[in-house]
Amino acid sequence: MTFTDDRRFPAALSAVARVEFDYRDGLGVDYEPYDRFNTAEEEAFWFRLWTGNTELTGDRLRVFGQDGSGGYVAFWIARPDAPLVEQPVVFFGSEGGVWVVARDLGRYLWLLAEGYGPLEAPDPDGTGGAGDTDGTECEPVRNEEAARIAEEFAPGRELPAAEIVREARAEFPDFEEVIEALCR
Repeated sequence: MTFTDDRRFPAALSAVARVEFDYRDGLGVDYEPYDRFNTAEEEAFWFRLWTGNTELTGDRLRVFGQDGSGGYVAFWIARPDAPLVEQPVVFFGSEGGVWVVARDLGRYLWLLAEGYGPLEAPDPDGTGGAGDTDGTECEPVRNEEAARIAEEFAPGRELPAAEIVREARAEFPDFEEVIEALCR
């Protein structure tokens, strides 16, 4: 089983890096997209700090953005032999929470278009592990610029935000446990 070591920044993420995300005094999207991946050294450094495990390298993560508190959004290289853009998008909160945001980049683009960021991703099942646990902290407003990017890079893949998260959680139900097992 081989996992991709691709560090080429996807064109869709380059386009997202130019989008303005409106925080709206805490009711909007707290998302700061990057215009490149962190280096392997940067990823190893933060992942070791985040987990408390000095043996980890973070080699199965590609960080491409953050929220205002320092939480990171990344690809989690979980599908052997799949291209980078087909890997799940995950979030590592600054306070220790982790969750799967979308099953792949295409779905993530539609989540952004629906007015959610990785921190604000809805908790469709009320089971915890997503930023918007009670539905009152985020008032999503469709982001037309992000929607144009989603149409360009993931046409015909639009779903409601809650369904995007539900589908990702169903495919990767053990993500939290995998990460917790790495923590010291």
